[in-house]
Amino acid sequence: MKTSAHRILTTHVGSLPRPDDLMALYRENAADADLLPRLRSAVGEIVARQSELGIDIVNDGEYGKAMRAAVDYGAWWSYVYDRLSGFELSEEQARQGRAAWTHGSKERKEFAAFYAEEASAGQQSAQAAGSAAPSGTSTARLYGLTCTGPVKYSGHAAIQRDIANLKAATAGANIEDVFMTAVSPATLQILPNAYYKSREDYSWALAEAIGEEYRAIVEAGFILQIDDPALVDIYDWWFSMNDDVAGYRKWAAYQVEAVNHALAGIPEDRVRFHICWGSWHGPHKGDVPLKHVVDLLVKVKAQAYSVEAGNVRHEHEWKVWRETKLPAGKLLIPGVVSHATNVLEHPELVADRILNYAQAVGRENVIAGTDCGLGGRIHPQLAWAKLQALREGAELASRQLWP
Repeated sequence: MKTSAHRILTTHVGSLPRPDDLMALYRENAADADLLPRLRSAVGEIVARQSELGIDIVNDGEYGKAMRAAVDYGAWWSYVYDRLSGFELSEEQARQGRAAWTHGSKERKEFAAFYAEEASAGQQSAQAAGSAAPSGTSTARLYGLTCTGPVKYSGHAAIQRDIANLKAATAGANIEDVFMTAVSPATLQILPNAYYKSREDYSWALAEAIGEEYRAIVEAGFILQIDDPALVDIYDWWFSMNDDVAGYRKWAAYQVEAVNHALAGIPEDRVRFHICWGSWHGPHKGDVPLKHVVDLLVKVKAQAYSVEAGNVRHEHEWKVWRETKLPAGKLLIPGVVSHATNVLEHPELVADRILNYAQAVGRENVIAGTDCGLGGRIHPQLAWAKLQALREGAELASRQLWP
């Protein structure tokens, strides 16, 4: 993995705004004869746009992960539903929606009125997009699947399609490197388990299944990014009601073991690991502080760790890295522009955020990124403007760090 040896390199977390016609094809469940040519050309277009914006380490925008509406918080991980066997749709689970996952959230109790309005607005948005039917649709499947049998990976054709599209798009492109995202075992574990005898057995099975996708990405020559917001989100969802930090850390430690099991045989320098505190636009008062999990984070067998640094609930946490030594050879990818606000970051603020991290861990160990995926979270115009601010801020910081 390349480091910022002579200037601050730039990247992002993964999801980028999709073209309307591509979303329409997914929404209509278009036949491969219609979908695949447009998917391939769209990947070419998004790689070119990243290069034009000056982003150094690019991806396919996650275009192979079906997004059916302009606002969509789930495509980055629900894509894998079509690549795993062992799950069935539960109508009751689907009707409960996200509440089925967040039953232990102190934040959702404290801000109950806000979250009730958010859920209602989300339902109306889904209905407007034609995706709120009780079964068989993206909304139902997002919340309604339950593990009822052995978990197996069945997405070999899909991941090879995505790999081929990204290889074609990046051949000869003016970029530094290429990454591709995949979901973590911990994130998949929020789907209820009605088959495995223990939570640990379930985690291990998920790790072994998704590990096949990890290996395919690395064998293709790409950097693997593992998306694992659940590693920190789960504290609020399952443990915060009783302020059970010890119980949460026990759970998180096992999830680190599980993801490392999935990474068996994959060189650390081909892996970056992303955590964030969720892409929904809420108060995030219940977020577990980074200081409570950072020692576990750096045990993940990855070379780079992608963390939120632009979200105002976590912007101060660059200070954690003054007290927690970043292991030798490791990198940080702080998010210096955020999906959590429509306000466009000034390049000087972006530079200041980069400089804080460079001061804490060394300039060569910092790659400037985003807090989370921008596609499906903010308006496309703002997404492109934030990436431009990211690049301009990195240039300002580079001039100060390499005068």
